[in-house]
Amino acid sequence: MKKILYILILVLATACMDMRTTDPYEGNLHVLTVVTRWPSGDFDREGASVLVEDMNTGSSYASVTAADGNASFSLPNGLYRVTLNGRSGSEIYNGSADKVVLSGRDFSLDLNISVSRSGSIVIKELYCGGCKKLPLEGNYQYDQYFILHNNDYQVQYLDSLCFGTLSPYNSTASNPWGEIDFLPIIQAVWQFPGDGDDFPLQPGEDAVICLKGAVDHAAQYPLSVNLNKPGYFVCYNNTYFPNTTNHPAPGDRISVDRYLEVVIKTGQANAYTLSINSPTLVLFRARGVTIEDHVRSTDNVVPVPGSTVDNVVKVPFDWVVDAMEVFDGTSSNNNKRLPSAVDAGYVVQTDTYLGRSLMRKTDEEASAKAGYEVLEDTNNSLNDFYERERQSLHE
Repeated sequence: MKKILYILILVLATACMDMRTTDPYEGNLHVLTVVTRWPSGDFDREGASVLVEDMNTGSSYASVTAADGNASFSLPNGLYRVTLNGRSGSEIYNGSADKVVLSGRDFSLDLNISVSRSGSIVIKELYCGGCKKLPLEGNYQYDQYFILHNNDYQVQYLDSLCFGTLSPYNSTASNPWGEIDFLPIIQAVWQFPGDGDDFPLQPGEDAVICLKGAVDHAAQYPLSVNLNKPGYFVCYNNTYFPNTTNHPAPGDRISVDRYLEVVIKTGQANAYTLSINSPTLVLFRARGVTIEDHVRSTDNVVPVPGSTVDNVVKVPFDWVVDAMEVFDGTSSNNNKRLPSAVDAGYVVQTDTYLGRSLMRKTDEEASAKAGYEVLEDTNNSLNDFYERERQSLHE
């Protein structure tokens, strides 16, 4: 009996030793080759960052492209998201692919690369997730805002700039659109007023836009923010959006000329809101036509597939000034909505009602040279944004 017992112990010890010293994936890895497909032109394809993320576990793997623009990874079977980001001078390279399946064999992924340039007006901060009502019980979500920033060395004008949010509202929702060559802006298109030079934004200057109540929310809920400040803009139109809980009359410090205009309302909601956990935000300016004439065409206002009540406005990619996409940090089932030509990545909001905002990073070196704040702008929210512990407007 003792001899048999010794043999059993030896076998178990050897097995434990093997488990500690061998790779559990050995023999189960496959090569994912990312083959980049570039538009015509002479581009520096070497050294672009490539990130591969396991969509189920959140594990990530990083590499850079070789001289031919390609990159390879040894990975276990899984469902992956691939993003590429690079820069050469003022040109920004981006590419992304969702739901890449690696199963039982090596796989070659053709990744289309889009080339763009950094913008002049960029989204600096988005606060959409709400906060606690402390010292009272419950949650509060009527204080959404975003901040725009002039990232250029020249004066920029907000006049006629438009914005909206994408269909579907949430990153966890099923996307009914498939492959399209436009951005489906849902619910409404908002536009800054002005005749072209009424609302200048100096280099490094910010503009605050209140999506809901332009009032002092912090007076009742200290973890919120005071949005009743001179110079702030507000989404306020009680004809199209009469819900006074979401859209109370703006505070006494908000001038009427800073009420934003509704170009068109395409949904049935009585309040305008972004998703609190995973919105998209798109800034755009009409080219070659006024936005009013654009939405008058029935070809440019179309129904959401499968819906009888909601329409969207078709916005061309080349109208986009800036955009960002947010993923829901409480879910592993997030889906990209913005194409890589607009935003190749995403920023994660870990949860709602925490008083946190999504903030664009500062380019410290560029800021020092320029003499004003210059923000990161790679057209990839994964690189450009981070989750801030408290809203920047919190006092």
